[in-house]
Amino acid sequence: MENNFNASFESLYNYKVPDWFRDVKFGIWSHWGPQSVPMYGDWYAKNMYIEGSEQYRYHVRHYGHPSKFGYKDICALWKAEKFDADELMALYYRAGARYFVAQATHHDHFFNYDSDVNRFNSVKVGPGRDICGEWKAAADKYNMPFGLTEHLAASFSWWHHNKDCDKTGPYAGVPYDGNDPEYRDFYYDNYEHTTGHSPWLTENADFQDYWLTAVKEMIDKYHPDLLYSDSELPFGNDGYAHGLEAVSYYYNDSIAKNGYNKAVYTQKNRDAKIFKVGVLDIEKSQLPGIQEDPWETDTCIGNWFYDVRQTYKKPGHIIEMLVDIISKNGTMLLNILQRPDGTIDEWERWTLEEIGTWFDVAAEGVYASRPWRVYGEGESKVIIDGFRESEVAWGPSDYRFTCKGKDVYAFMMCAPENRRAVLKSFVEDTVEKVTLLGYGEVPFAQNFGILTVSLPENLPTQYTNCLKVTLA
Repeated sequence: MENNFNASFESLYNYKVPDWFRDVKFGIWSHWGPQSVPMYGDWYAKNMYIEGSEQYRYHVRHYGHPSKFGYKDICALWKAEKFDADELMALYYRAGARYFVAQATHHDHFFNYDSDVNRFNSVKVGPGRDICGEWKAAADKYNMPFGLTEHLAASFSWWHHNKDCDKTGPYAGVPYDGNDPEYRDFYYDNYEHTTGHSPWLTENADFQDYWLTAVKEMIDKYHPDLLYSDSELPFGNDGYAHGLEAVSYYYNDSIAKNGYNKAVYTQKNRDAKIFKVGVLDIEKSQLPGIQEDPWETDTCIGNWFYDVRQTYKKPGHIIEMLVDIISKNGTMLLNILQRPDGTIDEWERWTLEEIGTWFDVAAEGVYASRPWRVYGEGESKVIIDGFRESEVAWGPSDYRFTCKGKDVYAFMMCAPENRRAVLKSFVEDTVEKVTLLGYGEVPFAQNFGILTVSLPENLPTQYTNCLKVTLA
């Protein structure tokens, strides 16, 4: 059995990323909760209390003023009456996902499981169901590693707007329901935070203790294989003491359960001093080259919560993102949006089925692969700028690489129209054979280090095709 960790950077720097995380490459995330009820996008619990915002206007015209009908009342409307974790997990597995992550709690302070520390949870309010427990049972049927995400650390200051009131109109000066003492435990006693003082992570010591208690509860109930914080390691103002205790507690729980540390903790601070206690997570963006340490991109098919206004990424765009990410030692976690009743829509289902047909062809170059000596060749690159995830205008000279042993997988980001693939990255190698995944061996020539491959007219997939280049 591995030695236990203690709550210090020095101890946690001994963390090693487990092989399962390096092998799975593609996961699906259920970023779902009461904020899906209006079907009007992310951060609804915050923006419904911001006078003049689009979600505030929707809320007052659809449900009523937040002094009379607040977020607690939205929570009561969430029923998840058609939620079928088994059916969705079967679809996600067919789509190629090999790990699954459920939202334990978002910034709205609503827990998707039966909590002993928060009465606003999915068993006692709304669905009357242990959402996280149902997800875990479904994932276990496919031996898929199961993760949880906590967005709680950022919740205390994020939600200060529920203490406000309208400045104009018929309800000017009328306090929102976040001021109701009966619900202070849910809405927080967070009057110290204002628009001018709302750091992502609060310095409130009582809340920090509460966060640690809640996170330990999640670990104790579900023993997740992955735990994600929607923040950096909490909390910088206390020297990360609470975060270090949570992570060491988490890893030690995994050692006690498995005999070794199977756990992955992800956070968003790119400073190696912080992220080396676990795995770096990049939200809706990517990294420019091969990274020494495995990392994760978390992204979504559309918005973070179901939004009737949102457009979706196309299957080819998602696949191209995945290929670029894994070529750089990364893993992709994709959020699939659920309606409040628990279902997904036809466009999402079609997208997942399309991705599954691609995995039928290209899986060998994805699962359990590792970065090659270079991540790719060609001039086209993803745009790395905040949360931009624009499609790339790939050209026929653009490739991304992975490898297993002496096999290098060359993903053609744009198959050449003349069906002559030309690769320049094998000048140091002797190529034994070339196989087009989903088709079979194809003719090739290697002259002056340049590898030229003849492709069939009809390629195995309409999406990113892959050459398996076997080296001597």
